[in-house]
Amino acid sequence: MKTRPVPNDPAGRRRLLLALPAAAMLAAGCAVGPRYVPPADAAPAAFKEAPTAAGWLPATPGDALDRGPWWQRFGDAQLDALAERVQLSNQNIAVAVAAYAQAQALVREQRASLLPALSASGSGRRSGPVRSGDNAARPTNAFSAGLTASWEPDLWGRLRLSVQSASASAQASQADLASARLSAVAALTTNYLQLRATDAEIALLDRTLEGYERSLTITRNRYDAGIAAQTDVLQAQTQLVSARSDRAGLVRDRATLEHAIAVLVGVPPAAFRIAPVADWRPVVPAVPLALPGELLQRRPDIAAAERAMARANAQIGIARSAYFPSLNLSASVTGSASRVGELFNASNLLWALGVSAAQTLFDGGAIAAQVDAAGAAYQGAVASYRQTVLTAFQAVEDQLSATAALGEQEGLLRQASQAADLTEQQILNRYRAGQVNYTEVVSAQASALSARRSLLTVQLSRQAAAVALIQALGGGWEADWLRVPADVARASSAR
Repeated sequence: MKTRPVPNDPAGRRRLLLALPAAAMLAAGCAVGPRYVPPADAAPAAFKEAPTAAGWLPATPGDALDRGPWWQRFGDAQLDALAERVQLSNQNIAVAVAAYAQAQALVREQRASLLPALSASGSGRRSGPVRSGDNAARPTNAFSAGLTASWEPDLWGRLRLSVQSASASAQASQADLASARLSAVAALTTNYLQLRATDAEIALLDRTLEGYERSLTITRNRYDAGIAAQTDVLQAQTQLVSARSDRAGLVRDRATLEHAIAVLVGVPPAAFRIAPVADWRPVVPAVPLALPGELLQRRPDIAAAERAMARANAQIGIARSAYFPSLNLSASVTGSASRVGELFNASNLLWALGVSAAQTLFDGGAIAAQVDAAGAAYQGAVASYRQTVLTAFQAVEDQLSATAALGEQEGLLRQASQAADLTEQQILNRYRAGQVNYTEVVSAQASALSARRSLLTVQLSRQAAAVALIQALGGGWEADWLRVPADVARASSAR
C-alpha cells in the first residue's frame, strides 16, 4: 500500500470516483446463482367434491372471495369482538409477529452489505516527565483522526443472493404470521361455536328436565292412586337423575371451552367469562369456493413452502460463489498533529487506497460438497412444497364432502326429531289413559331427547365444517409477492 499527501493529486481522486461506478456495473452482471423458477403444479381444473356441495356452496367468481374478516359471516357480534382481541393479544401470534420483525431486520442487514462501510477514529494523548523542573522537557500533545471506507464489490452475486435469501425468509415469516392468525382465529371460532352449542344443549336439557319432572309427578300420583306400579316411579326417577347428570357434564364442558377461549385471547381464565345464551340459532355461512389454482396464492402454508424453495435456490448460488475470488476495496484519510485545530491541515493529512483479493486454490472438494448440499436442500424444498400443495387440496376436498354430507344429515335428523317429538307426546297421552306401561314412555322420551341432541350436534358440525373449509381455502389471505411474473410462469410451464 502506498501513501502520499491528499491535496496534490486531484486527477487520482477523479479516477477513483470513475472507477467505483465501473466496478459496480461489473458486479451487476456476474451472478452465478441459478434463476429461480417455481415448479409447475399439476393443479386440477376443479375440485372433485365441488358438485356434491353445490347445493350448499354458491358458485361465485374467484374475485368475490372474502379477503376480510371471514368470521363475521357467522353473524355473532360477540364472536366478532373476540376475534379482534385474539389478533391483538394471542401469544402465539405475538411470537410470529416477533419472528417476522426479526426476519425483516435480517433483510436490512443483508442489504447493508451491498453498500460501502465508513468508519471514523480519533485519539488524543498528552505525555511528559514525571518530575517537572527548569531543565525537564515540557509535556507534549498528540492528536490523530481518520476516516476509513471499505467495500466488497458483489462480483459474483453472492451478496445479492444473500439478500434474496433473507427476503424469501422474511416473506416466509410473513406467511407464517398469517398462518398463526388464521389458526388462532379458527380455533377461537370453533371453540366459541361449540360453547354456544353447549349452551343450547344445556337449555334443551333444562326443558327436558321440566318434562321429566312432570312425568315423575304423574307417575307418583298414579302410584298413590293405586293405578301404577312402583317401578314406574323408579323409572321416572332414574330418567330424571340421568338427565341431571348429563347436564352437569355439559356444564363442565362449557367451562373447559370458556377457559380455552380465555387463553386464546391472552387473559387468565379466572378473569374471563362469557355469559350463556339459551336461544342459539346456528348460522352456516355460504363459503365462496376458489379454483384449485387460486388456492396456491391463498394458503399461507403454501406461500411459506414456496418461499422456502426460493431461499434454497439462492443458497445454491451462494455456495457456487465460493469458486470465485473475493475482492475488497479500501480507502482512508488520516491526520495527526499536536493541536486539534491542525489535524485537518493539508500538510498533516495522508490518504491511502488499497485493494485485496482472495481465492481458494485447494480445499479437498469442500466447495463442491457445499454446492451439492445446497442442491439437495433445494430438491427437498421442492418436494416439501408439492406435498404441502397436495395436502391443501386434500383438506379442501375433505371439507367439501363433509359439507355435503352434513347438509343432508341435518335435513334427515330434523325430520327424525319432529317424528320423535310426536311419538313422545302420543305415548305419554296413552300412558295417562292407561293404555301402555311406563317403559314405553321412557323409551319414547329417550328417543326424542337423543334426536334433539343429534340435531344440535350436526348443526354444530356444519358450522365447524364451514370454519375448516375457510381455513383450508386460506382464510382470505393472499400475498402480492406470490403473483408470478409472466416470463417466469412461461418458464415454469416449459419445464
